[in-house]
Amino acid sequence: MFIADIKRVVEQVSRDKGIDAEILIRALEEALRSAARKKFGSKVDIEAQYSPDTGEIEVFQFKEVVEDVTEPDLQISIKEGRKLDPDCEVGDSLGTKMDTSTFGRIAAQSAKQVIIQKMKDAERDAVYSSYIDRKGEVINGIVQRVDRGNIIVNMGTTEAILPTREQIPRESYRRGDRIRALILDVLYDTRGPQIVLSRTHPDLLINLFKTEVPEISEGIVEVKGAAREPGSRAKFAVSSHDSDIDPVGACVGMKGSRVQNVVQELRGEKIDIITWHVDAAKYVCNALAPAEISRVIIDEENKSMEVIVPDEFLSVAIGKRGQNVRLASKLTGWHLDVNSETKYNEMMELGYESLVNVPGVGAGLADAFFEKGIYSAEELADASVDELVEIKGIGQEKAEVLIDSARQYIAEAEESKHLEAEADDAESMNAASPPAEKEADQPVVSSANDTDTPAASDAESIEEQ
Repeated sequence: MFIADIKRVVEQVSRDKGIDAEILIRALEEALRSAARKKFGSKVDIEAQYSPDTGEIEVFQFKEVVEDVTEPDLQISIKEGRKLDPDCEVGDSLGTKMDTSTFGRIAAQSAKQVIIQKMKDAERDAVYSSYIDRKGEVINGIVQRVDRGNIIVNMGTTEAILPTREQIPRESYRRGDRIRALILDVLYDTRGPQIVLSRTHPDLLINLFKTEVPEISEGIVEVKGAAREPGSRAKFAVSSHDSDIDPVGACVGMKGSRVQNVVQELRGEKIDIITWHVDAAKYVCNALAPAEISRVIIDEENKSMEVIVPDEFLSVAIGKRGQNVRLASKLTGWHLDVNSETKYNEMMELGYESLVNVPGVGAGLADAFFEKGIYSAEELADASVDELVEIKGIGQEKAEVLIDSARQYIAEAEESKHLEAEADDAESMNAASPPAEKEADQPVVSSANDTDTPAASDAESIEEQ
């Protein structure tokens, strides 16, 4: 094999595994060097060279030309050296070709291990360089086997792994099934498959729509975001760069054909396609569809919104187990707090009442605070002097007094609640304690008229007799 078949084997392995032929040749050269050292020791000076003309790897042993040989494995006498090269001098290094068939079984086994390891390293490098720039792409593969819940996918030239955590719940595959998945990551230093796949990532949804909707791939319709709860429901936001094209309609397709193809690929996952809007509040309203929105209160600092909906739309806006509002929050990037109008009005009334109860704040100031966006004593306590100074009739000194009054009011209210809770606990403990036991060792007094006693029964029996 080391002579005639090397060129053919190198070409075939290079073609099948996608490994550069030069890498394989260097691996073979290293393997033969290793085999020679295994046979003749580590001190010998060995070189291996591949000849592309003959397809042969030649192994040479180099020795130093000396007057007197003290180490035969490393030195050659000037007399012997001039037989090989008449022009050699003392101090030169002469190489002699070695017969690789004399390396022996152990040396050959060592060479084989080196070749296998080098090929694995080369294959790993080839896979990494081929797929590192393809992260985020959707690929097709065939299920090869299932290993402890992880699906091993055959991608032709290499294997990929679909971990359990990246699989859609309740989705199952058998050997030989075709599978489409997203390239999530490409690992370099690993013993198993280097390519990690995902079927739960939102980018899979985006790429599937790119495949089904030409307007997206052409750049007319732009995908603004996607959020998923894999296998259950997803939200997909799009916008159009052409006013004549409806982005939602383009994604849905004729009679829903385009979106249905994506739904089918994701095993029935329900997909809400919504229109993106530059206004964050409008975008959130679209994301919470089909619920109607009464008003939205925005907190830019904390990137949160309080969304008020009619009472009859509260369950629709929240969704089953909070799914609708959770997906809308993921999609828009805003923390969403959904409340019904009834609850919101109650909260406003309680907040207004707490404001009026703060010393120094009357109904007029409470109305002014409401217009400023301060809806309760707690919010007044957290307000800054600069915010209050902007309200007509409030100077810096008065603002500081009002904030201190609000903080004192809240502290007193919390103390009052604490005392009431302690009183309720004490009352509950008293109600739960058992009644006092009667004193023991009290004599039992029986009435002579008590007909239930044995003595009375006996007396009646005697009189009857």
